[in-house]
Amino acid sequence: MFRKYLLAGFFTLLPSVVTFWLLRAIFNSLVDLFRGPASFIFSMFSMQVPPFWGLALISALATVCLLFLAGALVGNFAGRQILAWLDEIIMYVPVVKRIYGATKQLMSAIQNGHGGSFKDVVMVEWPQPGSYTLGFVANRACEWGGFPDGAMVAVYIPTSPNPTSGYVVMVPAASVRPMDVSPEQALTWAISGGVVTPRTGAL
Repeated sequence: MFRKYLLAGFFTLLPSVVTFWLLRAIFNSLVDLFRGPASFIFSMFSMQVPPFWGLALISALATVCLLFLAGALVGNFAGRQILAWLDEIIMYVPVVKRIYGATKQLMSAIQNGHGGSFKDVVMVEWPQPGSYTLGFVANRACEWGGFPDGAMVAVYIPTSPNPTSGYVVMVPAASVRPMDVSPEQALTWAISGGVVTPRTGAL
């Protein structure tokens, strides 16, 4: 009986603990990001450096302002031109340009859904024959790999419980099975380790 209640309590509290851990990690990252600049500014004006909670509040406000500024820049021509110049500068930096370019293309594909990227959920046979998993169509143009036009499809397969550290595989288009599942349902299924199943089936 004790073991039964102990396990029940563990699985009941685990989602809350994981959520709290992620929020705490994000919170601490924001504080660490602005801790140095905030401390320098207060020291420059001979003011006492705020305690941890004060730095946390400053970090939160600075993050909101930064996001608002970035959104405002994107919303007008002059801002878009400035961001384009910054992109050009970053793309001249070795190593950094590879990471920045790939991340920007991924975010653009997810946000805009170019060519159906990350909008179509499919079932693929992976990682071995007889094993199947859900994935997202990343790109249907795989001719650059030497395959005939339309023969292969690039599929992004999210991992559990962190769907951002997934795999990209090119599979035969004929073996890709479209699913009547929304991207949100597919991500929930992956994050939950297959516990939360989508309510709809294959097309």
